[in-house]
Amino acid sequence: MQRLLAQKKSIVVAFICLGILACFSLKDLKFSFDFSHFFPEGDEDLIFYQDFIKDFGTDDNFLLVAVEHENSIFDKDFLNEFHQFSVDARKFPYVTSNQSLTTLFYPIKSPLGYSKLPIIHLNDSTRYDADWEKLKADDIFINSLIDKNATSLVLVLETEDGLNYEQCTELLNTVRPRLEKAGLSEYHLLGRAFFYEALIDIQKRELLITTIAASVLIILILFLVYRSPTIIAITLSSIFLALVLFMSLLSILNIELTALASFYPVLILIVGTSDVIHIMDDYLGKLRKGLEKEKAMRLTLKEVGVSTLLTSITTSIGFASLLTSKSTSVSGFGINASLGVLIAFVTIIFFTCSLLLLIDERYLIPKSANSKVWPKGLHAANSFTKRYPKSILIGSLIFGGLCVIGITKINTNYQIKNSFPENSTIANDFEFFQQNYSGFRPLEVAVTTLGSHKITDFAIAKEIEKVVQEMKATSTIQSVQSVNAFYKGLNKANNLNKSEYFVLPEKESEFNKYRKEVKKLTRRQFAKFVNAEETKSRITSKVLDVGLDTITGVYQELNNFILTQTDTSKVQFRLTGTGILLDKNAVYVRESLINGLLMGTLLVALIMALLFKNLKLLLISLLPNVLPLLFAAGLLGYLGIPLEATISVVFAIVFGIAVDDTIHFLGRFKVGIANGLTKEEALEVTFLETGRALIITTLALFFGFLVLLFSANQPSVTIGLLVSVTLLAALILDLLLLPVLIRKLL
Repeated sequence: MQRLLAQKKSIVVAFICLGILACFSLKDLKFSFDFSHFFPEGDEDLIFYQDFIKDFGTDDNFLLVAVEHENSIFDKDFLNEFHQFSVDARKFPYVTSNQSLTTLFYPIKSPLGYSKLPIIHLNDSTRYDADWEKLKADDIFINSLIDKNATSLVLVLETEDGLNYEQCTELLNTVRPRLEKAGLSEYHLLGRAFFYEALIDIQKRELLITTIAASVLIILILFLVYRSPTIIAITLSSIFLALVLFMSLLSILNIELTALASFYPVLILIVGTSDVIHIMDDYLGKLRKGLEKEKAMRLTLKEVGVSTLLTSITTSIGFASLLTSKSTSVSGFGINASLGVLIAFVTIIFFTCSLLLLIDERYLIPKSANSKVWPKGLHAANSFTKRYPKSILIGSLIFGGLCVIGITKINTNYQIKNSFPENSTIANDFEFFQQNYSGFRPLEVAVTTLGSHKITDFAIAKEIEKVVQEMKATSTIQSVQSVNAFYKGLNKANNLNKSEYFVLPEKESEFNKYRKEVKKLTRRQFAKFVNAEETKSRITSKVLDVGLDTITGVYQELNNFILTQTDTSKVQFRLTGTGILLDKNAVYVRESLINGLLMGTLLVALIMALLFKNLKLLLISLLPNVLPLLFAAGLLGYLGIPLEATISVVFAIVFGIAVDDTIHFLGRFKVGIANGLTKEEALEVTFLETGRALIITTLALFFGFLVLLFSANQPSVTIGLLVSVTLLAALILDLLLLPVLIRKLL
């Protein structure tokens, strides 16, 4: 290290050149938001779904366009405008099919064969009342293509599978102008393309806002603490260089920025600032004592640099613990954040330390006399721990008990709408479809015949109908569709289009007749529900966003019905779809969280053991860091915040960063003991020389993550709040509980 720092000018120049080159690659950063990133990797349900979509395609390849009209949609001009838009939509980019009430027809049997009867007689307003009564009587299209009050219509656009951001944007940039041009300005959108565009735009905005907010905060804290423009400039240049290098590496590696990307600037800027402050504070302290620059830096790197390396490793391990998550979005965030922490450390050790050696110490140390507030306050804190050890231990025990009680209150009743910014277009449109239609969350039931049975057999159709009717009887499940709709539609058509005949025919002979006609009349639509071999089918539906716990209960009841009320010797039913996979991911959150933290704790314990080579110090170091984790979990319970995939990163952040203060404190204490100081003398020196840096860095972390409270994204707000208050609690425990444990156990 000494030889490297001797090349300080070359190091600074090299890092500056790297930073300039890195800036050019930032323009190639890629953003992505896909619900599949939250699917549980390796899960049997995911494997089954991936096989299922080979026959039927994905269940999120749609864009819903709901258009409102004041009082009623039964207005001739409005209906014709909407119809023309529906017709034009067939030529929109990436649209494979579309349907709306103005483009669909009732089939009706006549002596000359089947003919088409308009669902809405567009140009005959005298028949509108009868059309509406017929729609209500049929109850086939209510809450799917028209709302129950007839104040809006929906156009369903089926799109190609797996549209990327650019394709989604192209489609929406076609849809919106056409709507405005047609005078259909009161519209709402829902579907993959809309989510993709809106959520990535939010990501980009959040990334910019968090970077600016964290930067302003760092400048303010550094100014209040050091009152030196030079120190502020050095710190900012160091951490911004680290951030640029990190983001550039993500770009070069072609790593897409997902929903959690807005945390990267806060993490790098705040964690980097923490490392700079620890090194800066110790280095300046030695300069004030009259040491020359090179010697002061050597001692700083020896006494604080090792601790800083260890804290960077433990922070990196904390994030790496997220690799146990089955969600690729969460595990990817963990490995990226872990890499970013190490890049920040390398940048600070080489670039920052070299820069400090190049700058005259006159520009680093303020001319004003040193404040005596810090020594007095830290001495008072140490005296408090000596005077009230029992109270601190009892208080810590009570605190831990309250945290455990809070943990028992944790729920997983997560709702998709909680992911959207309040009062945003995406939140409002999502709520519109939730209230007026069947929502967004897809639920598919895969149907597989056994033996020689076919989906088109009358016996199988009756088994399918059992499940369809059970799903329709469940209020949270809506827009249920199956292959039976074709047979029921023809049965209705053969009985003067009367609503009561929209049922399966009672006789197998009639069913077989309709089966042949269905294949002739609706071959393309039929193929969406039955595979070529007629051994597989699907039941499609939507589930209202009523909370994960409630939905899980619905799934269990449906599975119980299938198991007990269907003939499992002829046909198998299995719940599948993106909704099921998203919901199941929450089941793994707790498991992966616990496994990851246990693994991380063991790794950190190993590092502590290698550092301190003392079993008692190892136990002392771990105890104050268990409580912050319990505190974070307890807060989830007391605040009623549902545990879900993105919230799980809180524990990785808390675990990875909270242990840093402990390492710095014990590292300094060990140096004091090694220098021949008594236990009390070493504690006093530790408080005076390390306590200040601990408080400053924790305040930087506290306010740094607190800026997330201004985020438009609710999960970011939650994470910001939890991490901020938990890290503050961790500091208090280190300054109060740690000294007591040292006195009691050493």
